[in-house]
Amino acid sequence: MEDFYKYLSISQEDQDWGLYLNAVGKSTIPRNIVYPSPEHPSGYYFTWNKGRKLNEYQINYITEGSGTLENERGKFIVKPGSLMIIRKNEWHRYRPNKNQGWIEHYIGFDGKLAEHFLLENQVLEGQSVIHCGVREDFIDTYYKIFELLKNEDPGNQHIATGLIIKLLGYIVAWEKQRNFSGKPIEKLIQEARFHMRKNIESEIDLKKLAENSFIAYSYFRKMFKKYTGISPHQYHLDLKMIRAKELILTSNKNIKEISYELGFQSIHYFSRLFKKKTGQNPSHLRETVSHNK
Repeated sequence: MEDFYKYLSISQEDQDWGLYLNAVGKSTIPRNIVYPSPEHPSGYYFTWNKGRKLNEYQINYITEGSGTLENERGKFIVKPGSLMIIRKNEWHRYRPNKNQGWIEHYIGFDGKLAEHFLLENQVLEGQSVIHCGVREDFIDTYYKIFELLKNEDPGNQHIATGLIIKLLGYIVAWEKQRNFSGKPIEKLIQEARFHMRKNIESEIDLKKLAENSFIAYSYFRKMFKKYTGISPHQYHLDLKMIRAKELILTSNKNIKEISYELGFQSIHYFSRLFKKKTGQNPSHLRETVSHNK
């Protein structure tokens, strides 16, 4: 794709959507050149001495070359396959190494959803540079956004913002998987999840499962939560609640039978937990099924 940049006019409808693009572009920065180009609008242009703050979020993907990013969190090395995450109103500056230059792909966006993803997401929170390598799925998403917004056809903003969420999903998935891929802990987590699904109604000794793999349970629990987002115990309880809902909706078993079948000795504890997890009392759910028959 040839170099280009585009700054977009934003309608109220775009803003109401919750996520919208302000700027997109691709630039090949040769070695020994003044950076950034003074051609950019005043809201985007900066000098190395002063840096800048943007009134938007940006994700800048460097596919060739290397350089440096500095922000309020510190100084970071940028290399081929690095994603620079720039947050709204955060002071920063970046530039390629003079003897190398770089190729950058950038999207600038804003909206309530942008804040949610880049300020509140536990994986992306605090991240400034992510070294993910040059990935075809990442760059393909950038190019699809570029093609959509070059034309500015009606509705293209909405489609493009969907691609931003897709890109963020790729980034989060890569971050979560990179600490596990090919390692013994990943295999153990997968085995534990399979074991829990196979034995939903039983109590499972996960400590023994970890010990048999010569892995400390505290480490297993920590990595399981990092991998799935919840602890092993909560993961198993969630599976039980999914199974309970299925039995309530599709079987003639009463709530007490379902409770005992899933390993709960107290129907009151089961009912309280079911309501906490699903937002509905099991007997009320059963009543709705009976009413609709």
